[in-house]
Amino acid sequence: MKSNFSIFSSLRLMSLLVAVTMLTNSCMRNPVTGKRELSLLSESQEQAMGDEYDPQVVAQYGVYNDNTIQKFIDEHGQRMAKISHRAHLTYDFKILDSPVVNAFAVPGGYVYFTRGIMAHFSNEAEFAGVLGHEIGHITARHSAKQYSKQMAAQVLLIGGMIASEKFRQYGNLAMQGAGLLFLKFSRDAESESDKLGVEYSTAIGYDAHEMANFFNTISRLSAASGQSIPDFLSTHPNPDNRFVKVNQMADDIQKNLNKASLKVERDPYLRMIDGLIYGEDPRQGFVENSVFYHPELLFQFNVPTGWQYQNSPAQFQMAPESGKALIQLSLGQGASASAAKSAFIQNYKLTEVSAQNTTVNGFPALKVVADQVPDQQQSNGQAAPTIRILGYFIEYGGKVYQLLGMAEMADYAAHETYFNSTATSFKKLTDSNKINRQPERVRIRTINKGMTLQQALASFNMPTNRLEELAILNGMELTDQLPSGTLVKTIGK
Repeated sequence: MKSNFSIFSSLRLMSLLVAVTMLTNSCMRNPVTGKRELSLLSESQEQAMGDEYDPQVVAQYGVYNDNTIQKFIDEHGQRMAKISHRAHLTYDFKILDSPVVNAFAVPGGYVYFTRGIMAHFSNEAEFAGVLGHEIGHITARHSAKQYSKQMAAQVLLIGGMIASEKFRQYGNLAMQGAGLLFLKFSRDAESESDKLGVEYSTAIGYDAHEMANFFNTISRLSAASGQSIPDFLSTHPNPDNRFVKVNQMADDIQKNLNKASLKVERDPYLRMIDGLIYGEDPRQGFVENSVFYHPELLFQFNVPTGWQYQNSPAQFQMAPESGKALIQLSLGQGASASAAKSAFIQNYKLTEVSAQNTTVNGFPALKVVADQVPDQQQSNGQAAPTIRILGYFIEYGGKVYQLLGMAEMADYAAHETYFNSTATSFKKLTDSNKINRQPERVRIRTINKGMTLQQALASFNMPTNRLEELAILNGMELTDQLPSGTLVKTIGK
């Protein structure tokens, strides 16, 4: 074993070499600002990151199959990409099958919109503004800059911890401080992307004031969900502040333009999204009365009462409010329970404690107990806890389903009953009411005389307890006066 002196000397030399490499090879010119800045990611590395990340995004959310809407975002995205600061990149635009209202971009030209955000846009101009914002993250190399700054901070902090025993004692605190330091960068990046969203959407002929209006929708959604975050605590600028700033940006860029020529295109957009799935899609599975049902794959199982859950195309997860346990359903690897078990043990480097053949409501299954023993310490210097996993690998419908219950060893006994009862409740779904459950969809209706939005929604028999939700969906207030012939978003099967 090496002495402490030789270990610290080697690490200090390594840190120095990394720092020198950063200084000599890391300056690139930003395509948007034209300034030279620290960058530890080349353009080819950005592309490689995006190529690796894209399949993970698709696996997590799934792609929403609507050829008309996909063609729409492709055409607008490619048109905007050509006038952007990095027109030479290959851009890829996808609609994700998620009800969450979100859009995001990753390095390499990948841009994603959820069907949830597509439902909440009320015209093409709102979409174009957000599209420009996301392309702006790519053209301004925000991900690359954030990565580079974090890596540079880590090198400096590691060097300090190697050189100073006292600094090593406070290394974790310093790392947290570095994270807070880059919080401001994230806000600046969002503001820069807002500016680029205004610039790019205007360049392809849209009124960027509509982008500002969409931030009102975001603000109302946040308030309705109880997730409104104070400006100074958020990595994203407060939507209320952005409404004002983006409107100012739009005013500035439109000073020398013919404003009448800038497009909004409300009616064409609304007609395009008519029939878009709204909210959770029960065809992908849904929970009702503490039971998870999957109409397409024809199975069901119990969800522990009071546990929170999250569903995605790749997996279904459940956890108690304490967060001290987790149950996860996903597809196993292999054509048999035994093969899926072996793959699971090997992939996650687990220590198998026991395994036994069994059946679950008539289906062949394998019950396994395994431990994940960490090989490193936690950041506080203490040994990381062992995780115990109770797994059921169930053969059903030509697939292997793995239901995994997991908790730290100290909490395992308190949750083992939940793990067993959930897994053993897995059975075939036969209830036709659950099998035939259909999703809600956006339905576009036309009012035949002047009235308020509230009166219009009532005339279309919308539930009174969902009127505010529908007002947000329409980007309006319930008291707004609408002329005859106005298109309105409603919800229906």
